[in-house]
Amino acid sequence: MRVLIVQNFADTGLGQVGSALAEVEAVVDQCNAYLGDALPADADGHDAMIMLGGGQNARDDAHSPYFPALLELARDFVEKDKAVLGICLGGQLLARAFGGHNRIGGSTEFGWHGITLTDEAQDDLVFSDLPQRFPIFQWHDDTFTLPEDAVRLAGSSVTGNQAFRVGRAGYGIQFHFEADQPMVRGWSEAFAETISRRHPDWPERHEAEAARHGPEADAVGLALARAWVAAI
Repeated sequence: MRVLIVQNFADTGLGQVGSALAEVEAVVDQCNAYLGDALPADADGHDAMIMLGGGQNARDDAHSPYFPALLELARDFVEKDKAVLGICLGGQLLARAFGGHNRIGGSTEFGWHGITLTDEAQDDLVFSDLPQRFPIFQWHDDTFTLPEDAVRLAGSSVTGNQAFRVGRAGYGIQFHFEADQPMVRGWSEAFAETISRRHPDWPERHEAEAARHGPEADAVGLALARAWVAAI
């Protein structure tokens, strides 16, 4: 199994998805697109693709001029029945690739928040074994409308579209299920200045939220990561 990882921002990382890939001894090819690495011309050399998150918005082609090529590549993977996983910004990009509208701002969630699955998730290849409600880590301001033929799988009280599927195994997921407690702690340190401007109370509430929600969120996140890897 060979999986393409498209990194859109520094210090993001695979987290629990990386653990799930390591369990099946997948070969991982990392493309640091945000640093200028060239994207593959098509999906033929890989079995799956993961698009990670980032601080830019999904329509910011001026800041990230490779976005149009990445959208084409995502469509090629899905149309060839290969698995795609877009997380946070990556999920927003997958929505854009298939005709969804990206709404910039107005959907801020940061910290562990509740997710509720839709009825359609009960029959989904990846989501069917997850609990109907669970806490998970969030860090976003933007959202999107669903592509015309997408299946909506999850939402929250703030953001109606938290997860969707296009094709057999193209998944756009807004929440950071890959981010377990150690990863969140690392982000809190690496992005401390950015977080303090937007969420100055985070140092005070981080540990309490992690203790309350972290264990369940980590378990659900790893189960979701394993389920997506199994769908490749």
